[in-house]
Amino acid sequence: MKLTTFTLLIVLLFTLSCQPKREIKFPTTNLEEAAVIPKPLEVTASSSGFALDQYTELSVVSEDKAFEDVANYLTDKIEKRTGVDLKNTSRNYTQLSIQQAEGFTNEEGYELIIRQDSLILKAGTAAGAFRGIQTIRQLIPEEANETLTDYPIWIIPTGTIKDEPQFGFRSTMLDVARHFFSVEDVKKYIDILAYYKLNTFHMHLTDDQGWRIEIKSWPKLTEVGSTTGVGGGPGGFYTQEDYKEIVAYAAERYITVIPEVDMPGHTNSASLAYPFLNGNGKEIEVVTSMAVGYSTFDTRKDTIYAFIDDVIREISAITPGPYFHIGGDESLVTEDDDYVYFIEKVEKIVSKYGKKMIGWDEVATANLGSEAVAQWWNSQKNAELAIKQNMKLILSPAKKAYLDMKYDDNSEFGLRWAGYIPVDTAYIWNPESYFPMENVLGVEAPLWSETIRTLDELEYLAFPRVIGYAELGWSTQENRNWEDYKKRLAHHRLFLDANGVNYYKSPVIEMEH
Repeated sequence: MKLTTFTLLIVLLFTLSCQPKREIKFPTTNLEEAAVIPKPLEVTASSSGFALDQYTELSVVSEDKAFEDVANYLTDKIEKRTGVDLKNTSRNYTQLSIQQAEGFTNEEGYELIIRQDSLILKAGTAAGAFRGIQTIRQLIPEEANETLTDYPIWIIPTGTIKDEPQFGFRSTMLDVARHFFSVEDVKKYIDILAYYKLNTFHMHLTDDQGWRIEIKSWPKLTEVGSTTGVGGGPGGFYTQEDYKEIVAYAAERYITVIPEVDMPGHTNSASLAYPFLNGNGKEIEVVTSMAVGYSTFDTRKDTIYAFIDDVIREISAITPGPYFHIGGDESLVTEDDDYVYFIEKVEKIVSKYGKKMIGWDEVATANLGSEAVAQWWNSQKNAELAIKQNMKLILSPAKKAYLDMKYDDNSEFGLRWAGYIPVDTAYIWNPESYFPMENVLGVEAPLWSETIRTLDELEYLAFPRVIGYAELGWSTQENRNWEDYKKRLAHHRLFLDANGVNYYKSPVIEMEH
């Protein structure tokens, strides 16, 4: 019988389809012992492995294009790390699949089902899928196994993971006002934060020593107010295009940016640009010290609120997230009545532009609506005032959560007014125990920049502590354990090293082994 080309093709496909799957005898692996941070909600292990290798292909089951974007993000990260191209395989033996599915009550929830021949990620939303792919990335070994086959494979332990965050708000703040950090520096920081499932990035954009965001209707804010920082130096600012680039970059990683314009105190740089704003009765001078509490807006002047309206309007227009942070802390030379009058007026301006107001805990002394949020950093009394107004709280207790505190007396950077915060102190506290959970929005670790100028110095203070805060925000209290966490954290030095992160070598973590 003469075989046509078509017949030969059918025979070839039939022959290939009848070939046995690869028989690989995997070493014993245990998904429950995987060094995943944050700790997942539920993990069930089986006793085999999924081989990520040249025969693995990624598929997406969803009509939502955002799931394709998540898949492309994972594909890019895996190819850069392993060289495996999930979109260009010569033969499909194993399947990695990202699937949109029903049944998830938390928009960041996901499920991983890992078998020897398949790895399936299910999520109800693209945000949940994005959190799930961070777990996949963390399950991939740093080194390939080249002894089981004649090509490299990365063995992922099998089992199931069902996961969702405890808090819907998991954040860190970066002070770019005391010292300025470039767009590229901020992007690198955001990349690492995304790996640990943080979903919010708070930018402290203005302070006494520098105004860092372009306001087109008030150009002197950056022409005059951005030119220096703590200790002097070149200063700097973000154009609105720069800021939009950061916001978009964060959004691609399912991180919401919160802008902060600190007022009525911490406003010397604004008053330096426009002296009519000043309310402390003193001549305005350039300030490069770390001093606080000496500046204030003239809160009873109507033109102040026209200025603030413009600032909030312009920034809100390029900030898609729901929040606008107005600062409100350490306004020590503002009379109490003037302070309350100011906060209540500004809250209405924020609401006018479709945002919810956040302020440091001092704002709770004003009469605010329940939509406003108080960021608790210092005063228990202020937090209780916020709860009485049915406001939500962001937990940032300075003695536990401030990333700018020194690790110990030998720390090269940082301050110590709130005490030393070594890596274990940063982790061993329970956000659930401070206030009623129905009033807690989530956890944020602020990083003030008085003592740091470069990305390396930023990373020294942030890492590894911010990783622990990521777990405090995501994982439930019963799932958190210091002895277990520090073992997992020790493994993560490999990721930090591979990404050039200048983390602090903590003596309480065996980061060198």
